[in-house]
Amino acid sequence: MAPPPPPPQWVIDLNSPPAAKKASGIPDPPGFTSTGSKKQQGSSKTAVRAPLTADEMDTLKLKKAWEVALAPVKQLPMTAIMMYMSGNSLQIFSIMMVGMAFKNPIMGLMATNQAFEKLESEGTKGKITMVKAVYVAMQLLALALGIWKVNGMGLLPTTRSDWLAWETARDPLEIAVPAF
Repeated sequence: MAPPPPPPQWVIDLNSPPAAKKASGIPDPPGFTSTGSKKQQGSSKTAVRAPLTADEMDTLKLKKAWEVALAPVKQLPMTAIMMYMSGNSLQIFSIMMVGMAFKNPIMGLMATNQAFEKLESEGTKGKITMVKAVYVAMQLLALALGIWKVNGMGLLPTTRSDWLAWETARDPLEIAVPAF
């Protein structure tokens, strides 16, 4: 019986990759560990970072709180563009846009304390109050955008003709009677 034929060259290349060649002058990318050299593995140890102090942690929490507080403002330009593009007629898309323009700020206002719950500590308690006030102001600004859209659609009763049902009829000073 004949021995089996030798495997193709691609199988041999796949099972035994070539030795890594170090290109001169080109450093390895960050995070890359070479398996070819034991000397490089020992020298590529990263420095252990010291734990943060309480003041540094409070500063980081305050920065994150400001990011959370200013997040509603970052959504306003896109919301305004979408509202402008949806038009002022009563269609399903514009009604959904107005619904979302009211729902998101109201839900944000109701969840103000939950948004900053993880970021509050003894060191940030006084400063977080100002951040919460800015957050509430930004949510009210987003709510005002929804009110602007509803007014543009003509759904707010802002004219005298919207209140005619509650108007009393005027008593005429003179009456004109046609003569036949």
